[in-house]
Amino acid sequence: MSQNVKLSTLLVLNTLDQDPILSFLEWDADDVEVQAECAARLIRAAETRGLSGNLLPQYLLHVFTHEANLVSETMERTGLPPGSSLRQAFYQDIERLYPLLTQPTSSFLGAPLLDHYEPTQNVYDKSEDFLLPWIEAAQSPIDYAEALLTYYARYGYGELAGHVVFHWDDKANKIRGIAHFERTQMKNLIGYEHQKEQLLQNTRAFVQGKPANHVLLVGARGTGKSSAVKALVSEYEESGLRLVQVTKEQLRKLPEIMTALRNYAGRKFILFLDDISFEDSDAEFKAVKSAIEGGVSSCPPNVRLYATSNRRHLVRETWRDREQEELYRDDSINETISLSDRFGLVIHYHTPDQDEYLAIIDHMLSQKGIHLSPEELRIAGLRWEMTHSGRSGRTAQQFVAHYLGIH
Repeated sequence: MSQNVKLSTLLVLNTLDQDPILSFLEWDADDVEVQAECAARLIRAAETRGLSGNLLPQYLLHVFTHEANLVSETMERTGLPPGSSLRQAFYQDIERLYPLLTQPTSSFLGAPLLDHYEPTQNVYDKSEDFLLPWIEAAQSPIDYAEALLTYYARYGYGELAGHVVFHWDDKANKIRGIAHFERTQMKNLIGYEHQKEQLLQNTRAFVQGKPANHVLLVGARGTGKSSAVKALVSEYEESGLRLVQVTKEQLRKLPEIMTALRNYAGRKFILFLDDISFEDSDAEFKAVKSAIEGGVSSCPPNVRLYATSNRRHLVRETWRDREQEELYRDDSINETISLSDRFGLVIHYHTPDQDEYLAIIDHMLSQKGIHLSPEELRIAGLRWEMTHSGRSGRTAQQFVAHYLGIH
């Protein structure tokens, strides 16, 4: 190594000296074994993470966007840009790191191969689309620092920046990104225009920081309720919206989950409760009521609950409820409807009529370049409907899969 960079002198990025690769930069610059070990680890990181080009700057950029530091954590926790003092400390750290961020890797590790490295497989990273042009245009350490601050404000860092849909990890007590999420576009969901507009209006208000309701989408199965909720992340991802899927078994942990999400004030979260219904006043039912109403702690302003159900009244009414004395029966019925009434916006999905059902099939086939005549579409679509579980978006999708598979 021909140069030394003292990572231990950094103010807000001082955890870099614990990095398994960057920590070698603090060692003796003339130690060939240290140099070789650092280069070997850098190549392993490049192959694992798909890094290419000038490896040290690329690796540092990867660390900045994927690992927490005081600046990114503070911005995410508060939802605010860094204060003037923290910003100046960040500027100073980037200035000290600037040689690592701009000079050839061979200047530090003496291996020209690392100046123009090509991994076996490139891995797409959102930062490549948004951040790299800013970094390449930077003319000074302050320009570089401001590019990172812009990235943190828009995307956050780590898993929060790399994913739009999450699940709750019970063991780690934190959200985990879902890597293989099949994106849905609202424009590709045929029909239910009024319902979609209601959903979009409420969510638009939410991401803009305006008053917004918790939402219950209720109606016939297979009508696209869940798809509509999932499509919202494609519509509002750039506005900081994230989706967190919560299972029925995890509903008792809603206060814990919401407390965790409160610490990400820079994002807006939809807690997605898919296909929910409850037995008579079970614990999960009470947990959802408390979460919406605000029990001991109120629902965070950056969190809203969106639920789907096939039942208008989410708590199943039993024959025992019907057979109770009138006074107690009224109390029981009031309890069963009380949860759905807590959702400020209830959106109803009806079973599609024949024309709507055929229009869904026609749209899906058209996306694959297949165009049937109206008569062919009617005969094939209705024949499929008669041998399956009625008309719905799901039935239409299954027909399209079958049609594509045999043609």
